[in-house]
Amino acid sequence: MKVSGFPTSSDIYLEADGKKIAVVQSYTARATKTSQTVEAFGESEPVAIIPGQNNYTLTLKRLYATDEAISDGINFYELNDFSLVICKPDRKVIYSGCQWSAISEEGQLGAMVAESVTLYASKRLEVKA
Repeated sequence: MKVSGFPTSSDIYLEADGKKIAVVQSYTARATKTSQTVEAFGESEPVAIIPGQNNYTLTLKRLYATDEAISDGINFYELNDFSLVICKPDRKVIYSGCQWSAISEEGQLGAMVAESVTLYASKRLEVKA
């Protein structure tokens, strides 16, 4: 798949409906977990911690739409329920059920580039390569 003007490898990309729609230059991933403490009367410390849900926040830098996505009329602002795929030497990390929360653009006229996209993912999966 040809990607116009992308300066690095395509090991990090967005996928929607089984199609690679954009390649990503870099990312930052942050996982948090909501947990609750169980307190008991008379105790100075919690007696237990109940694990909660995982939350995944990702910040992507320099997204370039693929030629196919451009010809399909991609609009980053209309994307929902997509995946971020990160290819590592021994495995793939897939964040799925993604929704964007912030998009920052800077670029040239007609270029399908988003400088920074912050997104939330509902699931994280690691698959051996």
